[in-house]
Amino acid sequence: MQRFSAKNLYLDVCCLNRPFDDQTQNRIHLESEAVLTILSICEKGPWQVIVSEVTKFEILAIPDYDRKEKVLSLTKLANGIIQLDQTISSRANTIMNMGFSNYDALHLACAESVSNTIFLTTDDKLLGRAKKNRNILRVRVENPVIWLMEVMQNGEDDDS
Repeated sequence: MQRFSAKNLYLDVCCLNRPFDDQTQNRIHLESEAVLTILSICEKGPWQVIVSEVTKFEILAIPDYDRKEKVLSLTKLANGIIQLDQTISSRANTIMNMGFSNYDALHLACAESVSNTIFLTTDDKLLGRAKKNRNILRVRVENPVIWLMEVMQNGEDDDS
């Protein structure tokens, strides 16, 4: 298992895109603010953003050049990139058998490979499937708004 920091946050590409989505919808605006707040706290520590080769590959497939560059710029906060290996690929296959898409399974397997990681996503389908399989997944999957509210309520951000 790879080690990064005391609290590792794996933001999927949906999360990283959220600040650049249509902000006229209340939910999108709220999720954007949560993602930006999380990233801001990560800049100061003690939380750490982690990304993977899968993240970079998926971002590079974004057709809009300006959006792609903006989303890529957010990954510069990452303290490391999870490299795919046989263990991660094998775990991703197991996760795909639970009904997750190829990309989602790879992201989840990457997040699982790092200790003390929270997987954040704004994808309702992914969240729902993760909740159904929470006893099998080795990483907590949560919406950034819900997770940030919980952390703030519990005072876990005192070091930031």
